[in-house]
Amino acid sequence: MTLIELIESGAQQLTDAKVSFGHGTTNAKDEAAWLVLWCLGLPLDSALDGEESIANQPVAPVDTARVATLLGARVSTRKPAAYLTNEAWLQGVAFYVDERVIVPRSLIAELLVDATIDYWLKESTHTVLDLCTGNGSLAILAAMTYPDVVLTASDLSADALAVARINVDKHGLQERVTLLESDGLGSSKLQARGPFDLILCNPPYVNAQSMAALPAEYLAEPALALDGNTAGGSDGMDFIRALLQDAPKNMTPGAVLVLEVGNECQHFEAAFPKLEVIWLETSAGDDQVLLITREALLK
Repeated sequence: MTLIELIESGAQQLTDAKVSFGHGTTNAKDEAAWLVLWCLGLPLDSALDGEESIANQPVAPVDTARVATLLGARVSTRKPAAYLTNEAWLQGVAFYVDERVIVPRSLIAELLVDATIDYWLKESTHTVLDLCTGNGSLAILAAMTYPDVVLTASDLSADALAVARINVDKHGLQERVTLLESDGLGSSKLQARGPFDLILCNPPYVNAQSMAALPAEYLAEPALALDGNTAGGSDGMDFIRALLQDAPKNMTPGAVLVLEVGNECQHFEAAFPKLEVIWLETSAGDDQVLLITREALLK
């Protein structure tokens, strides 16, 4: 069997099994290619078409069997592929992941890399907070993007911070990224690190109805990082309400908050109808990530 035949067979297997995507890929062919290339130890950017293509490279039976086992695990467990490989990619950077964290996919990452938010930053921007850091990917990308800033990466979950530690060490950023356990902005240790010139936050924001309808792949992730209703609400805005109340006193004059709300734009606008925000264009549209100035929060 050739490499491309193995990928196409895997894609059909995933399609027939009706697995769900969204943790690094959006369709069966891309997911199959990811799993096959990873299992065979081939670069994920290997050429599968064109003159330099390796698509017709034969795959040894023993390797075909290993791929079959991995694809079988993807179907039977319904775990995101990243949990099976312990690797996820965000903006071309590799991160370690396991079931202690959600698979990194924040749209804020692309806004860091493509300089979208730079317009609202200042030459004096120096202290950055990545709130709800999970595996630390946004803090790490921010450190790579802005070499002169110092970062605090916080999370309520000690398990998530253990994974973030792996990634901070992996990318050699121990001197610039400090990891702290904090429930939102409530930790005195976190407050002592501020006030902050920039806050990045991809919080739990999924509303109750959507939580109840999540496919198995999303249910495999920590609910703590997804469920925005832990304070008794149903619109997914529980964490965000507390955040917007506490943020101004933890921000410097002129500071901004970049906040991801995913598909909850309507719930966000219903919860904060008078708040002046700036919606930022992303690959998923202009209603997924917003920017709020400290001054707007004080009004």
